[in-house]
Amino acid sequence: MPLNMAAPIARGWRPVWIRGSVLKKKYQCFCSKVKFLSTVSGGSGLLSALNKRGILKDAFPDSAVQVQLPQLLQSGPQTVYCGFDPTADSLHAGNLVAIIGLLHFRSAGHNVIAVIGGATAQIGDPSGKTKEREQLSEEAVEENTRGIRESLQRVFANHELYFSSGSQKLGTMTVLNNASWYHRWNVVSFLSDVGRHFRMGTMLSRHSVQSRLRSADGMSMTEFSYQLFQAYDFYHLNQHYDCKIQLGGTDQLGNLMSGHDYIHKVTGQEVFGLTVPLVTSTAGDKLGKTAGNAVWLNRDKTSPFELYQYFLRQPDASVERYLKMFTFLPLEEVEKVMDQQRQDPGKRPAQKRLAAEVTKLIHGREGLESAKRCTSALYHGSLQALETMSDEELQELFREAPFSERLLEPGITVLEACRMANAIPEGARGYHMVTEGGVSINHSRADNPEQVLIPGQHILANGLTLLRVGKKNFYILKWLNL
Repeated sequence: MPLNMAAPIARGWRPVWIRGSVLKKKYQCFCSKVKFLSTVSGGSGLLSALNKRGILKDAFPDSAVQVQLPQLLQSGPQTVYCGFDPTADSLHAGNLVAIIGLLHFRSAGHNVIAVIGGATAQIGDPSGKTKEREQLSEEAVEENTRGIRESLQRVFANHELYFSSGSQKLGTMTVLNNASWYHRWNVVSFLSDVGRHFRMGTMLSRHSVQSRLRSADGMSMTEFSYQLFQAYDFYHLNQHYDCKIQLGGTDQLGNLMSGHDYIHKVTGQEVFGLTVPLVTSTAGDKLGKTAGNAVWLNRDKTSPFELYQYFLRQPDASVERYLKMFTFLPLEEVEKVMDQQRQDPGKRPAQKRLAAEVTKLIHGREGLESAKRCTSALYHGSLQALETMSDEELQELFREAPFSERLLEPGITVLEACRMANAIPEGARGYHMVTEGGVSINHSRADNPEQVLIPGQHILANGLTLLRVGKKNFYILKWLNL
């Protein structure tokens, strides 16, 4: 009998024969998206609310949405977890829906756990990847873990501070590192105790495995074993934290199902998996690190201004969906904002509200104010905004701009300031660039190279001189002895 035919069918799943071959089958969940929407969207509980906001996509097993999971959530505080592998030193916008899902559960009084995969990051999740990840050193994983822990704790703290009412009784929030429970295992014991509960046919049938096996590079044994580790994570949390619900992206469906099967085989318990949709760009690309277009949640990688501008530039076709998904505005408030948008789309009230809400969640009120200052300084020519900006904000706003600190001497001219900043070439060519109007200082054209710098005009109260040569080449001079 072929290997896949010998594999037992996972509970709640059925085989589908593809192109007439018994060797090509996959498992489909009875609770597909259509069934999920039809059974949940009309309800009034937490799952219905999340579904209406577009935060939930699928659930399993099929009884979860209909009876057992709603009853479980109504019976008292439950524990929900989601995992984040530290393959970079910051989370990104692609992780935001899962984080917001955890925040909604916490707001409803449930306890949430964010698991940082200090161990699994060294294995490498093949889900959604066309080739194997580069191996990370232990030092890199530790550094990344610190960055991701900071991301998570900051977002949860901002949510509690700015988006939770005093009458809400929030559940607990715990951040764990799965390296803490794998250090007790050796490879022989792990394979003997855990590996024996997995069947090759089921593991091979996972979409993440099938897509890689068909690729030119194939799949390593290390990657193939990843689903064992994520399954064991769920089991460990189930045993030590009474966790019965796992949240993950749609590309994690196979891994979530592996955890469900393992726990049921070992304990007989029924546990549940919920998936959130993958966030895509307007071109349909996944917003993740490997897509090359990541929007990061840590300030040193994506500033509050850059995050604000990213959401401010979302097209009209996406903004309503994103308001429901990425903010905590009541749906009635979202509809009011969209009414304003339809009445005057040129003012982009929906995009502005979206950008403000997300920036405040990620970077707090101070981060939002910073983003607005930077926006006014760059796009509205506001000298007042420039004068109130910190050095950190200046360098974030003009990330590629050379930044120079100089001692201010009496009589320094526009031409000399430009040459101090290396903004123009030496000699006649640089001189003519100024006289021909190619240089601006603090958003005003400076076409007299012999003009002495004037405090308040060329030198702002915070000691800043912002030079622009051409349309996009910025240079920053910071005068130290004002």
